[in-house]
Amino acid sequence: MRLAVLGLGFMGSTHVAAMRGLPGVELAAVYSGDEKKLAGDLTSVRGNLGAGGECMDFSRVRKYNDLEAVLADSRLDAVDLCLPTYLHDSVAVEAMRAGKHVLVEKPMALDPYGADRMINAARRYKRVLMTAQVLRFFPEYMALREVIANGKLGRCRFASFRRSCAAPAWGGWLQEPEQSGGGVFDLLIHDVDMCLHLFGRPKAVCASGYCDPGLGIDCMDAQLFYEDGIAAISGGWHNSGDFPFRMEYCVTLDGGTVEYSSLGRPPTLYSAMGGSQPLDLATRDGYAGEIAYFAECCDTETEPERCPPAESADAVKVMRLLLESRNRKGAKMLCNL
Repeated sequence: MRLAVLGLGFMGSTHVAAMRGLPGVELAAVYSGDEKKLAGDLTSVRGNLGAGGECMDFSRVRKYNDLEAVLADSRLDAVDLCLPTYLHDSVAVEAMRAGKHVLVEKPMALDPYGADRMINAARRYKRVLMTAQVLRFFPEYMALREVIANGKLGRCRFASFRRSCAAPAWGGWLQEPEQSGGGVFDLLIHDVDMCLHLFGRPKAVCASGYCDPGLGIDCMDAQLFYEDGIAAISGGWHNSGDFPFRMEYCVTLDGGTVEYSSLGRPPTLYSAMGGSQPLDLATRDGYAGEIAYFAECCDTETEPERCPPAESADAVKVMRLLLESRNRKGAKMLCNL
């Protein structure tokens, strides 16, 4: 699969690095409005998962600073869309119209209309569309999925997911809610999607929290109500500065509890009968895993069952409901998606 990465910010550079050595995946082109990045100098790139960017060898890669030109390149099979969120739906639709398969970074779109427009375009142009909800490919979350899916520990009764960091000092568009959806929308959509993946659509939702973009605060404490239990999601942006990034979960089933934190606690099962054991983890990097799976779907021209676009659209819709509930001081909202 000949792939173009559109956008060379934090996620674009992360995806480029993840493609190295992937069988059947060729980085054929890159697009950016920054000539320095097009030359391979990504040292200015910053993100919340560690150190900054690096210098990359783009000498054998076609370089574009014109979006229409890269979408018109007939030598490309697919695009990896890592542009600001407000551009996702329009660029994805144009790419599919031009015959390209599309991997689009999360959030899928800013609103339900944009997400549904993308799905309709994939059907119309018969292209593969997948949102890069990378938690579905992270070993720590794949292990949790396996524990729940095999049914040996019974039903899930309570689940909590947390994801938080400082307000980003990079990518100015992230601080503009009309371009990013805001901190909570951009960050916690990971955990909403994971709840959809593990438990399906909730019956209702509610949320409270606080938002002051000037202070770099955009936080939420949310609940997703299911027939058998509740999933709690919390976190967001906690001021500007050096507050550390963290992601974690604690999931209680009839027969035990699984806990994980990126701050030094690997996924561990604590049995209701006593004792604990670490979960077996896959070794493939989550970003490499999602790109490889997308390439497989493109090769077979099949919809991505592990990450269906309809569920990515549902994640956008649930996040919008949660933000509405927060604005209405915790009102419980029926989840009629």
